[in-house]
Amino acid sequence: MRIGFSVPQFGPFADPDRTAGMCAALEALGCHSLWVADRLLAPLTPADGYPGGKQMPVRYGTHLDPLLALGVAATATEGVRLGSSTINALWQPPLVLARALTTLDLISRGRLDVGLGLGWMREEYLAAGVPWQGRGARLEETLDVLDAVWGSDPVVHTGPLWTIPESTVLPKPLQGPRPPVLLGGFTPPALERVGRRADGWLGASMPLPYLSGLWAVAVEAAERAGRDPAGLRRVFRVNPEVTTAEADPAETYRRGTVRQICDHLRIMCEAGTDEILVDLQLTTDSPEQFLDLGAAFMAELAEPSPPRPPMR
Repeated sequence: MRIGFSVPQFGPFADPDRTAGMCAALEALGCHSLWVADRLLAPLTPADGYPGGKQMPVRYGTHLDPLLALGVAATATEGVRLGSSTINALWQPPLVLARALTTLDLISRGRLDVGLGLGWMREEYLAAGVPWQGRGARLEETLDVLDAVWGSDPVVHTGPLWTIPESTVLPKPLQGPRPPVLLGGFTPPALERVGRRADGWLGASMPLPYLSGLWAVAVEAAERAGRDPAGLRRVFRVNPEVTTAEADPAETYRRGTVRQICDHLRIMCEAGTDEILVDLQLTTDSPEQFLDLGAAFMAELAEPSPPRPPMR
């Protein structure tokens, strides 16, 4: 199992010096990857509410830019993969996004995983001046533009939203034919898109029946597109509420002791391409405790899991 952690960038961790030092310390623990997230603002009363029905965490109102924070992580580390879970793909023109991602791939010497999503908050779209309606089609064309820019020159694209005249766009990413592209989302159209054209899915820790139903959509879409679903990566994010006493077993996908949470994550990960992303920024305000918990998750997840039947 590959184990990653969040790049410290929210709330009390929104300090570039602290981010750099903690990323180096997380790499020293032996993790596989480090991931940034994306928030543009924190409305006091979001129209749609926070996913899961809870109040939006206050610390999301204090945040570092995800791509710049990833650049800090790239220069502070040497070998870990660096990803975004997720960048809200539609808040800037895709040619501009491609330039930034290419630069990050070069700065990191080919360690970039591009994680893209649509977000969930209407207020962020309003503030960015991007239409809320038509998000899926906008993402599809964004992916088309990224493929065009990362392909061979000359680059040309003509679509409903963007036009790139025949042009030279250099340099190209170090990874070829492109950096891996993973897509977030928890709806059938999102999972269909993952199977049809992405390199993997940015999912979340969840009860197993939900996981199996969603993943089946991606597998079927990949097969229809003539792709091997076994090659798709799955990265499961968990924002754990770590407790000292054991929690209700029905809640261990999101809260419980380190061992309880890790037991659930091990059950979710049944393929060699599966990865875990542990985000500890909502669990503690202390860099020391953040790293201590990171070490605890690393130690626990490194233990082999008992044999179990495959998930259906």
